[in-house]
Amino acid sequence: MTSEGARCRARDLGLAPGIFRPGVHNTITDVAGVAIGHVTLVEGDATRTGVTAILPHADNPFVERVPAGLAVINGFGKLAGATQLAELGELETPIVLTNTLAVGRAVEALVDWTLARTPDAVSVNAVVGETNDGRLNDIRNRGVTRDHVLAALDAAAPGPVAEGCVGAGTGTMAFGWKGGIGTSSRLLPEALGAWTIGALVQANYGGVLTMDGIPVGRELGKWYLKEHTDRGDADGSVMVVIATDAPLSDRNLTRLATRAMAGLARTGAAFSDGSGDYAIAFSTHPGVRRDPERRAHQAIIADWPNDRMSPLFVAAAEAVEEAVLNALTMATTIIGRDGRTGRRATGHAIDLDALRAVLKRYGR
Repeated sequence: MTSEGARCRARDLGLAPGIFRPGVHNTITDVAGVAIGHVTLVEGDATRTGVTAILPHADNPFVERVPAGLAVINGFGKLAGATQLAELGELETPIVLTNTLAVGRAVEALVDWTLARTPDAVSVNAVVGETNDGRLNDIRNRGVTRDHVLAALDAAAPGPVAEGCVGAGTGTMAFGWKGGIGTSSRLLPEALGAWTIGALVQANYGGVLTMDGIPVGRELGKWYLKEHTDRGDADGSVMVVIATDAPLSDRNLTRLATRAMAGLARTGAAFSDGSGDYAIAFSTHPGVRRDPERRAHQAIIADWPNDRMSPLFVAAAEAVEEAVLNALTMATTIIGRDGRTGRRATGHAIDLDALRAVLKRYGR
């Protein structure tokens, strides 16, 4: 792995998509209770991968379940637990992100983690998302183990979140540059509910990069279908996780997850044939948690009204867009599998000096 000096987040470059202001850390953990853990694996000449764990709250998620929704725009992926999540509209485990061929081991680890905390559990819907980092990582080597997943879960913490080439973003690419993990948040004003919306992305997809409306990909000479040859700059996948403290039903969380696709579209996503484009949204509000008493008695719970959802939709799209930008600007160049130096074996980070020059031309 190499570093090109100090990297920075999108806002430090003058990129501030949208109209709402971010939270204290401008991360998904601005939603109270949410915790993020990474395990980053850069080993020898082959392994460039990792694990990212998202915990919705500090209690046992199998017992204190949170409502959740799922949106899929192109289903080229291996999202474990997706059908039960969509059917029941809830999470009963943390969400784990990793690489494509590590999904099975991550499921096993999540099941073990849940059973250790829940003596009476006999069925566990482990939710594991993935993108394929095989361009930089020797994915067939199966470097992620059960213990790595457990370590990411144990490392989960609130507060600032590491971005770029960390966790499940260690080996990913985006728009032909080094991708990674990115996160952002938005705060709604008091008149709109004062809710917080946070997003985290595992960016491994492509298209024609646009940053806060500026055609950066075209300006820097790298985009999907340039000269009809750069197919590799569009295929890939993206996992989006959205958290909010608004009291939303699983139905409205599905609607919220769908708005993640607007944020991806603003970055220039191609949504190509080989791209898996997934978003999961969940709510941490105490009034919508599905604890044992509420599940037993079918208690009526809080539900933010439909006609007040639009500001949340806007905030979710903004947070997703900025999360992608942060993944790109925080990532560093990584020499890929086998130590080779060809285009497909090196993930070059976007050149921040060149990016600053483009932004200056556009008045930023």
